[in-house]
Amino acid sequence: MKQIPNLFTLLNLVFGTIAIIFILQTGQSIVYVDGEGFSQVDLPEKITWGCFFILAASIVDFLDGFIARLFKASSAMGKQLDSLSDLVSFGVAPGLIIYQLLRISFARQEGGLDISIAWLLPALLIPCAAAWRLARFNLDEGQEYSFKGLPAPAAGLIIASFPLIIWYQTLGIHFILINQWVLYSLIILLSYLMVSNIRLMSLKFKDFSFKNNFQKWLLVIVAVISVFTLQWAAIPATATAYIIVSLIFKNKIA
Repeated sequence: MKQIPNLFTLLNLVFGTIAIIFILQTGQSIVYVDGEGFSQVDLPEKITWGCFFILAASIVDFLDGFIARLFKASSAMGKQLDSLSDLVSFGVAPGLIIYQLLRISFARQEGGLDISIAWLLPALLIPCAAAWRLARFNLDEGQEYSFKGLPAPAAGLIIASFPLIIWYQTLGIHFILINQWVLYSLIILLSYLMVSNIRLMSLKFKDFSFKNNFQKWLLVIVAVISVFTLQWAAIPATATAYIIVSLIFKNKIA
């Protein structure tokens, strides 16, 4: 029974690895109409499947901690295994998504197919920042009910939403995410947030009373409303709300 949480953690790793396999495939296209006629954006084949596997990994990542507490099976081994799995699912896989989106953004330009790989390598800052964040978390015993920096799973989910926003043309903002300068800015922002010392709240509930968890319930309400109004953009919108709420109620974060 004590190994059940670790099996869920390994499932997180499996989902993250499958996500990488899909993200690295090529061939699928999006065609849209702009002011001058038809244009085409190539999205790696099944990249959206990869994003769904990252989402699945996040669900499993939540469940392994829940099950560990349920069976009172938390262990140092489980903590290390969890971080190693998170690095793949929420560090390497999202980094490759950014890599592919950068490649696509340059491919849309004249001569963009011959772009130097040096222009794509900034995407690797994402897995590096995630590794730093996870290693620091493992060494810090004071992050049970609050975090220092944006958790790697949160950053990974934000990035995983980008191809979904593009593919489903969510709210007409999909063009923004195939602009290399926007992508470079997001790389810097998310990497900084992961390695920063900004205190953010944990989503663990000490109890379920509204009074003691006002900021968490507020975030839940924002998330639910966002899902129905913003579609796939609800993920980055909820993450932004998470950061803002944490900063507003920073004095109440344990």
